[in-house]
Amino acid sequence: MRFLIVLSHPLAGSFAASVAATAQRALETNGHSVDLLDLYSEGFDPRLSKTERRGYFDIPYDTSSVDDLVTRLKVADGLILVFPQWWFNFPAILKGFFDRVFAPGVAFDHEQSGGRIIPCLTNITLFWALTTTGSPWWVVKLYMGDPVRRLLKRGVAAFCAKDVRFRMISLHDMDRVTAKQRTAHLAKIEKAIARI
Repeated sequence: MRFLIVLSHPLAGSFAASVAATAQRALETNGHSVDLLDLYSEGFDPRLSKTERRGYFDIPYDTSSVDDLVTRLKVADGLILVFPQWWFNFPAILKGFFDRVFAPGVAFDHEQSGGRIIPCLTNITLFWALTTTGSPWWVVKLYMGDPVRRLLKRGVAAFCAKDVRFRMISLHDMDRVTAKQRTAHLAKIEKAIARI
């Protein structure tokens, strides 16, 4: 399989970068090909432009400003997002990636009669999120209702890719975990990816 790993963290030495490297290594060890897209190091601009917004319902929608990223997404069989959760949400750069790259004609089409959208990412069969959060699991899941998981599974994955295999692996309470716990989490990711 061909995988696109999208890393969303500003620091090269971050734990998220270690997670992305672990995922890439595990996939390549199993014979998969990997395209690592580091949004920060590649200088991705998350801001939806006035032109992009004005043309949102144009057919075809103009993706020329992000065509290289659209191409990378469209040739992938699997998508793995690696990011920290900040304020129970995506980093702004990842939200901008969805806004600009998961565009009409790429991730979905507008139904001609209006209202519904039709999934277009038929090439994506596996969609995973590898994430961390500073809050304990019970705050994320019980108090907040696991908003990032809901948005990804019920929103992005369901609306853009039919019958996709979705999974999210999170390390909670990140601000207080030990080096041993971080190492164990990387091993958990490696083991899970080895089953793909």
